[in-house]
Amino acid sequence: MEFNELAKELVVLRKSKNISQQAMAKDLHISRATISNFENGSCCDIGLKKVLQIIDYLGYEITLKEKSSFPVFEDVVNG
Repeated sequence: MEFNELAKELVVLRKSKNISQQAMAKDLHISRATISNFENGSCCDIGLKKVLQIIDYLGYEITLKEKSSFPVFEDVVNG
């Protein structure tokens, strides 16, 4: 998954929970402009720490797993 794809997924999650950018920015002490730029793919310097804060705030987590030598379904479809 590309960084901008992750941002798009987080937009969907944020909106599904009816959370505004402003509310999330206030709660996380991140500027609304930074969140907006990240969601729009125009901010590359947001940093992993802030992205992880956003993911946690939305009630999700990222899990590391060992890389498989076999392609996953997404790899086959996106060929």
